[in-house]
Amino acid sequence: MMDTAFLITAFVALFVVIDPIGLAPLFIALTRGMTARARIAIGIRACLVAIGLLTLFGLAGEGLLNFIGISMPAFRIAGGILLFLTALDMLFERRTERREGRSTPADDPSVFPLAMPLIAGPGAMATMILLAGQTSGGIDLFAVHLVMVAVVALCFLLFLLAGPMERALGRTGTLVITRLLGMLLAALSVQFVIDGLRQAI
Repeated sequence: MMDTAFLITAFVALFVVIDPIGLAPLFIALTRGMTARARIAIGIRACLVAIGLLTLFGLAGEGLLNFIGISMPAFRIAGGILLFLTALDMLFERRTERREGRSTPADDPSVFPLAMPLIAGPGAMATMILLAGQTSGGIDLFAVHLVMVAVVALCFLLFLLAGPMERALGRTGTLVITRLLGMLLAALSVQFVIDGLRQAI
């Protein structure tokens, strides 16, 4: 059985990479104007999809990417480009315009960008691959996945606070936060691309 120190290290590593605290305001921005019930449904879907993806990468991630000929740097660059497109939507209010005109499944941010690449991003997937590689399998591997589920559960708990936070900010405050986070998300997406390029060279 692995020691407690490794589990604590795994928790800290995943917590820092996934950053549940940083995702909460992004969740508010991506679900602005939605009802509490819709937000809960989106949060549940996003977290379940993220858990499924991270479990897949923890069990067979490196082999899966190698099998289809995709390197982790390429995966990181692709995630960065997709995130950048989402950031543009937030900066120029395209998501809100679509919602005010009509509500469609395409406006649901649960799978993209919440589940992937915000929660289960390239960094989190790579971390799961590395942590799983340090175990001897069996119970140890199961423990690492339980730690991952705990971190994603923290994300969901913070998502539940989105409604009160939005009411406290008001419409103007939410608009300002959305634009600011759109800019930060754009910078994060560019950093993903830069990191991928560095790893590829």
